[in-house]
Amino acid sequence: MQFVTLQREGYTEPALIAEGEIIGLRGAGFETLLSVIAGGEDAIDRVRRWVYAPPGSDRHNPRHATLAAPIPRPHKIVCIGLNYRDHAEESKMAIPEVPTVFSKYSTSVIGPGAPIVLPKNSQKPDYEAEFAVVIGKGGRHIAESQWRDHVFGYTIVNDVSARDFQMATSQWMMGKTFDTFCPMGPCVVTADEIEDPHNLRISLTINGEKLQDSNTSNLIFGVPKLIAYLSSVFTLEPGDIISTGTPSGVGFARKPPRWLRPGDEVAVTVEGIGTLANPVVAEQ
Repeated sequence: MQFVTLQREGYTEPALIAEGEIIGLRGAGFETLLSVIAGGEDAIDRVRRWVYAPPGSDRHNPRHATLAAPIPRPHKIVCIGLNYRDHAEESKMAIPEVPTVFSKYSTSVIGPGAPIVLPKNSQKPDYEAEFAVVIGKGGRHIAESQWRDHVFGYTIVNDVSARDFQMATSQWMMGKTFDTFCPMGPCVVTADEIEDPHNLRISLTINGEKLQDSNTSNLIFGVPKLIAYLSSVFTLEPGDIISTGTPSGVGFARKPPRWLRPGDEVAVTVEGIGTLANPVVAEQ
């Protein structure tokens, strides 16, 4: 199943892509995709019954639909740094022995097609293609062997980063969480659609030029390890996002560096999920 969030006039609505249409779920009693995720199997059963024969007013043509981020305001956005060996090497940093963890605030989230706004006070805005996990059933101290029980699905994140702010201190978050610096989407693909999340091609283009091209098989810490490690410290909740890190090819490591510029079109593609594309504009 592929879940999206429709941007309607004055509100958002969770929806499902089915047979070439987007079926709104507000009429089925779901205000947000978080409510679907938190509802577990009972909610999925309700969705299946609803989309079998939805009212005509809840059927939308994808060509005319505007999508928000699938989860516009996640409770937590947990990001993993240096999680591809080649990216750690190009960053001239040691291969981590435990996951490197930081976060983004939910105010940084935007959907597909929404503009990435380059802040006036940063001169080094960068891009990072990332494969992200969406938590289903929450929990604490989750065993690696139980990871599948806690994954609702997967999505795409572009971990846009202001490198000058990121590298100014040992704490990266300020460079990671500017408004609009977390494009997400276009959808959440449920876990049953992706047999192995550790064998997906991931790439990024700017204006059609491919700058990142790798596979999630190259992750240092895979999904089971990340879920176990993170939940050993804090409770994972339904709808939490774990963005698993970026491969090599980022802008700051290029010679000369390739920073994001107004007028760019950035597109991240992950096999089995789709493409997340966003224009880049300057802050006014």
